[in-house]
Amino acid sequence: MDLFEYQGKQFFATFGIPVSPGDVTTTVDGAVEVAERIGSYPVVVKAQVQVGGRGKAGGIKLANDADEVRTHASNILGMDIKGHTVERIWIEQASDIAKEYYASFTLDRSAKKHLGMLSAQGGVEIEAVAESDPDAIAKVWIDPVDGLTEAAARAWVAEAKLDPDATEGTVDILQKLYRAYVEGDADLVEINPLILTPDGRVHALDAKVTLDGNSVFRHPDYEQYEATQERDERETAAHEKGLQYVGLDGTVGIIANGAGLAMSTVDIVSQVGGQPANFLDIGGGANAEVMAGALEVINNDPKVKAIFINIFGGITKGDEVANGIVTALGRVDIGSPIVIRLDGTNAEEGRAILADHESDTFISKPTMIEAAEAVVALAGK
Repeated sequence: MDLFEYQGKQFFATFGIPVSPGDVTTTVDGAVEVAERIGSYPVVVKAQVQVGGRGKAGGIKLANDADEVRTHASNILGMDIKGHTVERIWIEQASDIAKEYYASFTLDRSAKKHLGMLSAQGGVEIEAVAESDPDAIAKVWIDPVDGLTEAAARAWVAEAKLDPDATEGTVDILQKLYRAYVEGDADLVEINPLILTPDGRVHALDAKVTLDGNSVFRHPDYEQYEATQERDERETAAHEKGLQYVGLDGTVGIIANGAGLAMSTVDIVSQVGGQPANFLDIGGGANAEVMAGALEVINNDPKVKAIFINIFGGITKGDEVANGIVTALGRVDIGSPIVIRLDGTNAEEGRAILADHESDTFISKPTMIEAAEAVVALAGK
């Protein structure tokens, strides 16, 4: 779950990370009320969208009085920023900035450790820093068992060559940020910029947070974030049906059971020259109801020219999967040709069931590569 900036700052604040005083609103009058409640001008009016480049697009403005707040709020609300419509704005007290830094934690899966990144070059995309000056990013790999100690954080800050005045504040924030990352079940926590003020204070001026949606059972309050997730129509429909779906821009619709198989299917379609239209994981089962829901989502994407159903039967038997697919096809009026690859437990029985329904637009193939080549060819037609 990707959080908006205001949600990320509220999340940080619960772990004691200092952020600028502010509040979120959806109206112009609300923006003025928040600014007056803060009680100290200037304030910053910030568009809340989950995309970078807000400042360049005019989505971040400094306001010196209530009239300027009203003007900026009127202009920003409803603004389109890279395809995202601004529905919320965050009003916060403006900060004097002496220096800008970067700090983040995420998971390095290959190392099986948490990865921390810290740089004295903040306020710009970290990818740009990594490309132009990779030595400017100090990295630490943290064993989850050991965690981040104060001594390790202090050595890390020294390696990143942050200003001496920022050392104590940054060490404190890094430890709190790591705690937020771990205890909050986050996939990513990022502060860019982390600022040093002229009077020596360090605090988070921005917040980027991605939470693990599978951890909601441990965090009932995360339900509030579900209501504000930005999804396109396809993703919304899939979410309502309990499907794991990510929309892409290609022409080959993909349905698979299991995230690993779905990712492999996306890869192999690309390898044989096709363009995946989506990632769709129906989970361990492939009964008629689930399959019908997946086909409805795929079928409603006008870009899809062919559909690849890639199922490996484990606990779910191949003949049951085949019956589910056939039943689902009777429920959904499909406008695109379908290629099916069915393997695993009772795969032969399943293929026999599918064979009775095969046609020019309903094809079964025994291997992933053959199925991928067939579906890409059909999409090309």
